[in-house]
Amino acid sequence: MSLVDTSSLRGRQIATLERMLHLNKDGSPDLTLASKNEDIIWKVLVLDTKSRAVLSSVLRVNDLLRCGITVHSLISQKRTALPDVPVIYFVEPNIDNVLQIIDDLESDKYDKFYVNFTSSINRELLEEFAKKVSISGRSFRIKQVYDQYLDFIVTEPNLFSLDFKDIFTQFNNAGTDEDTIHRLVDQIASGLLSTIITQENVPVIRAQQGGPAEFVATQLDLKLRDYLSNSRSSSSSAQSIQQRPVLILLDRNIDLASMLAHSWIYQCMVSDVFSLQRNTIRIHKYKENESTPEFKNYDVDPRDFFWNKYSQLPFPDVVESADIELNAYKTEAKELTNKTGITSLTDIDPNSNDTANMQQALEKLPELTARKTTLDMHMDILAALINELQAKSLDKFFEIEQNASDPKIESEFLELLTSSAQRDNAQDKLRTFLILVLLVDLPKQYITKVRNVFVDKYPTINLASLDYVLKFKEHAKLTNISSLNDTSTQNSYSNSANNNTNTSALLSGLSSKLYGLTEGKISEGLTSIASKIKNFIPEKKQLPITSVVEAIMDPNNASNTSTQLTDDYLYLDPKSRGGHSKPPRRQSYQESLVFVIGGGNYLEYQNLQEWASQPNKPNKKVVYGSTSISSASEFLDECIELGSR
Repeated sequence: MSLVDTSSLRGRQIATLERMLHLNKDGSPDLTLASKNEDIIWKVLVLDTKSRAVLSSVLRVNDLLRCGITVHSLISQKRTALPDVPVIYFVEPNIDNVLQIIDDLESDKYDKFYVNFTSSINRELLEEFAKKVSISGRSFRIKQVYDQYLDFIVTEPNLFSLDFKDIFTQFNNAGTDEDTIHRLVDQIASGLLSTIITQENVPVIRAQQGGPAEFVATQLDLKLRDYLSNSRSSSSSAQSIQQRPVLILLDRNIDLASMLAHSWIYQCMVSDVFSLQRNTIRIHKYKENESTPEFKNYDVDPRDFFWNKYSQLPFPDVVESADIELNAYKTEAKELTNKTGITSLTDIDPNSNDTANMQQALEKLPELTARKTTLDMHMDILAALINELQAKSLDKFFEIEQNASDPKIESEFLELLTSSAQRDNAQDKLRTFLILVLLVDLPKQYITKVRNVFVDKYPTINLASLDYVLKFKEHAKLTNISSLNDTSTQNSYSNSANNNTNTSALLSGLSSKLYGLTEGKISEGLTSIASKIKNFIPEKKQLPITSVVEAIMDPNNASNTSTQLTDDYLYLDPKSRGGHSKPPRRQSYQESLVFVIGGGNYLEYQNLQEWASQPNKPNKKVVYGSTSISSASEFLDECIELGSR
């Protein structure tokens, strides 16, 4: 049976997908383990680009084979007819896909048709589909038509994306027309509806007012009411508010700095320094004296034990853990080979008739081999990260951002700005400067001085993003939307003098301790180095989004500023009858779905997960999502686009 943790959003999505691949039958979706009396049904799977993105983030080819899928292809591609084989369609409910299914039906391309839409098909299109099926004279081949409500991409246990690009740009561009805004709001609300239905628990909705979050909240409220009124599940509406989660809808404008920040968290560094898209890591390496890098892709499987255990930890802790895990593997492998009298796991002969020890080795071999493959992958990624850290002096950017409120930071940043590195880090310098502009009231003459340095020294850098951030900050002051940032963001990114006066001194020299860990040495003498590095990591702080979530989920322990701010958030209960917005009550919630309109990132996800599982406090469950999970460079491009208008 497929071992899926259905308490997480990812687990629920996997369970729904596997049930779909099992022809929407209840029970075990693992056809390879079906009872001997039940024949395995081999099937074809037809996808479109959207559904392929949804499925490929959580299932691999072996998972499809386990569920009886022998062939999978895109609906837009030319496909071979297999008239004796059943087909599962998993596609968006649009006219092009419907017409293609009809074409396949009329040409008897497959035996039985199981049609699954990623989201709800509208009535007009469904009627058109039914009409064409009837005309074809082959309605007996259509065995199922399902709305699966899986129109979202999950990459971590409780992190999802709707995969809508440039939403921040479109909502903050004065030139975006009203029809486009309405269309985007409806698409975002539909994506959230899918997520909520998959979680099987209708939330209370809280949303920032006066922007996209409010528009999405009201549209989603209508969609949920319509779904509940047409769903048999509405009979469970007696569930009390105390047992229900809260959906917290936020605009990206609540905090821009987090989208540009450098981080020491392993997952965040991978996303920032390399590329992390739909659980595929794309790293780059430079050979000596070569300016063009070589690229390598790694898939992060949901069962990747190392990623699941350590992705949320600071980089030095992960380096240390890699060494410990590798040594543990070597110890186990040595014990196993000693028992069998061979020198290496690769020498094990599967055809040997030798003793029970050989049998034990054969049973243990697949698990040990998989562990070694996973460890080799992460060793390679860590080594590549260390090389980039050294080549770009990335620790210095993190150091300055952490100490943004230090009076000496202006001179320290100027020194960094004019310094050279082994590889181009001009964009990193711009990101750090934008964070300083957002968090600190820098003198105008200082901003002008820095701008001139960028113009003279880094002519390829587009400063339109700086123009946008300066306008944004001015607008925030005028409209007083920076009230949360004035208190929370400063604490989030900078360490107060009382907490850690020596953070700057401690962090300096950090890179020199890591730089010795090149690919050949990464597992040698690592423990002692990494344990020293751990002392240099500053105390973790709450990001602004976490302060908002705390104020709504746990108002008794939140700051007064945060709770006063969130008291003004829109309050909607889709299960209530009659009136929509009732005066919000401050109450505690155990579960929440936090969604940012305009882009999110792994840094906010990890910060929320850390808050939700604080030691000595009852654990809370926080699912985090956004219109897209963006890297810092992608968000910087959006700021450039807005600043260029």
